[in-house]
Amino acid sequence: MEGQKLLKVKFNNCAGNKGVRYETNSLDFKVRADGTLFAAHHLQVPSKQLILVVTAWDPQTLGRWEAMVRFLVADKSQHNGHKPKGRKALPGELVQQQSDTLLPWRQHQSANGLRRQKRDWVIPPINVPENSRGPFPQQLVRIRSDKDKEIHIRYSITGVGADQPPMEVFNIDPVSGRMYVTRPMDREERASYHLRAHAVDMNGNKVENPIDLYIYVIDMNDNRPEFINQVYNGSVDEGSKPGTYVMTVTANDADDATTANGMVRYRIVTQTPQSPSQNMFTINSETGDIVTVAAGLDREKVQQYIVIVQATDMEGNLNYGLSNTATAIITVTDVNDNPPEFTTSTYSGEVPENRVEVVVANLTVLDRDQPHSPNWNAIYRIISGDPSGHFTIRTDPVTNEGMVTVVKAVDYEMNRAFMLTVMVSNQAPLASGIQMSFQSTAGVTISVTDVNEAPYFPTNHKLIRLEEGVPTGTVLTTFSAVDPDRFMQQAVRYSKLSDPANWLNINATNGQITTAAVLDRESDYIKNNVYEATFLAADNGIPPASGTGTLQIYLIDINDNAPELLPKEAQICEKPNLNVINITAADADIDPNVGPFVFELPSVPSAVRKNWTISRLNGDYAQLSLRIMYLEAGVYDVPIIVTDSGNPPLYNTSVIKVKVCPCDENGDCTTIGAVAAAGLGTGAIIAILICIIILLTMVLLFVVWMKRREKERHTKQLLIDPEDDVRDNILKYDEEGGGEEDQDYDLSQLQQPETMDHVLNKTPGVRRVDERPIGAEPQYPIRPVIPHPGDIGDFINEGLRAADNDPTAPPYDSLLVFDYEGSGSPAVVI
Repeated sequence: MEGQKLLKVKFNNCAGNKGVRYETNSLDFKVRADGTLFAAHHLQVPSKQLILVVTAWDPQTLGRWEAMVRFLVADKSQHNGHKPKGRKALPGELVQQQSDTLLPWRQHQSANGLRRQKRDWVIPPINVPENSRGPFPQQLVRIRSDKDKEIHIRYSITGVGADQPPMEVFNIDPVSGRMYVTRPMDREERASYHLRAHAVDMNGNKVENPIDLYIYVIDMNDNRPEFINQVYNGSVDEGSKPGTYVMTVTANDADDATTANGMVRYRIVTQTPQSPSQNMFTINSETGDIVTVAAGLDREKVQQYIVIVQATDMEGNLNYGLSNTATAIITVTDVNDNPPEFTTSTYSGEVPENRVEVVVANLTVLDRDQPHSPNWNAIYRIISGDPSGHFTIRTDPVTNEGMVTVVKAVDYEMNRAFMLTVMVSNQAPLASGIQMSFQSTAGVTISVTDVNEAPYFPTNHKLIRLEEGVPTGTVLTTFSAVDPDRFMQQAVRYSKLSDPANWLNINATNGQITTAAVLDRESDYIKNNVYEATFLAADNGIPPASGTGTLQIYLIDINDNAPELLPKEAQICEKPNLNVINITAADADIDPNVGPFVFELPSVPSAVRKNWTISRLNGDYAQLSLRIMYLEAGVYDVPIIVTDSGNPPLYNTSVIKVKVCPCDENGDCTTIGAVAAAGLGTGAIIAILICIIILLTMVLLFVVWMKRREKERHTKQLLIDPEDDVRDNILKYDEEGGGEEDQDYDLSQLQQPETMDHVLNKTPGVRRVDERPIGAEPQYPIRPVIPHPGDIGDFINEGLRAADNDPTAPPYDSLLVFDYEGSGSPAVVI
């Protein structure tokens, strides 16, 4: 009946089924959103079974899932116990005409004759085995309509495998309706096909509604199981109990998993090595989980197992199933089941005193756990023998050895040897049930060697207090050093290292310090009343060693400095009561040898107390002022006696220069008054000003006169031509001489020499470069006294040839001397 509920399908897409829609491959049935399958309208089911395909699809992900629903149709009479009234069973209505012929389009007879049914048949699925050997094409089924007796009908199929890729896997004889498969099927390539059969007349007009054909490929065991990985890696702790999970291997079979063809089973084929048992592991035949089955896993004996695993389909039947193998590598991981042990029970070492960061002993241990892991890394501790913390033990990260290192200097005079007890453990705690070995503790003997240590001053810095000014040679203190080497007979000698003022001496043998000069607290070498000197103490060891000590001398002040008056200069008005001079004093000493000060005027000369007076302000300040009503402007030296408060007190007579000057109504010195105060009277000032005015007037008149004279010189007409005017001009002539001094020479040198005796008879020696060389010279013919002018060229040429042939002839670094050239004026050519 229409709307009748048939069943409810259940579907889960692992995402809450939001938006999932359902549909069927038949127009006669629909599926609600909750999965309820119901009839879309009233219909009669002509076959004994009804097969539907329900599809669930997600519009967002476009995922599609299919499920087949099969209904077995019962006869109404069988269901109700009687036959329906007014209806007879038609012969052949529920049976096929032939075993391979389907009649999807059936008609039944009514009172008015033959007419179409309201609905068509649903064709049961067609099963086709995969990998068929043919021959091809191979007939699957024949489809025909009852109307083929009345009209000619053409049959066709559409869908994937027919007119959609893969193309022409199936075809149909358009006349007979026989459908064929054209090639072997592969279920792993495609497990089912959905086709639609069509029936049309010769004009292409639809005769019957399209019919759905479902073709299922029957699976054959044609695929071996394939492991996801050819090699699997797993691990298990050593000492694990039986049943401990190790790893999982997985093999997939492309055949149908719902049949024995795709049901895979696992087993272990071999185990290498077979120690301590040949069956250390087992595998779950269905899940592929490998677990331990025996105890005795020990990494120190076997670090790795290689297990060959076989996967077989047909539910593990080795006679019919197909098999494949993979390798499982099982690594036995380390646990801290071996405590570290010292290789020997005692160790020894030696260290010089006063040395730090020195490795004195190496402790070796044996640990059979995995190297460079927390189970192998050693940690060392000193449990006794070092209460002062002189040593520590550091671990070498490469060798795992313990390095006993000095971190606090040891003293031979205090400890000549140490007996340490050390313990070693691992970075990781021991595994459950494992106890520490008695070999995890050892003894370490460390000997200390004596070295020459430097003397030291027990009190450094040493401070002493004394008054300044002690006389030279005074013994101040004994600054002695101590030699820590008590077991060595050594002498210590002292010397000065730093004495900035050179005030001190030290005895070289006993360190007694005396003064070499008077100590002055007011010296520049004193900082905050303290004088510092550094001394050196050296022993005679091999090699020698030395130490330094600083002596600080605090100098107590004595009253050895008289006060000085301040300021040294001042000015005051010539009339009293307008202003005063504030005076004070400075003292290089410190309290109580400074103020309060006493200021007083001396009695001599008497004019001081007559003209001036001092009034006291406080202990450090006083005022100097005029006693008389008027004092002439000028500079006055006023002596003042200043006395401090030391014991005994010291005084000093200081002179202050006071400038007395006229003042304005504000009590400030006027300009004229300041000049007058410098020592000049009014008349002298006026005379100076008059002289300045006269001098300026004379300068102005001289400038005016020079301007006027310059103007007259330019306007006066010259009496001669400017080119012929030789006044104020420098006359240049072609003078070749050097003046009268240059003309004092012997003219005979320019004439033909008559003899060479004066040259040849010259005493040998160093010759001047401007002299002619000694030796024979070519003789020239005697020329007339007044040669013809035409002979000059011959004369020069002959002289040139003679000079070229004479190795002793000029030129030299001197004047070139030529012979007499005629009776004219003598000439010298340079």
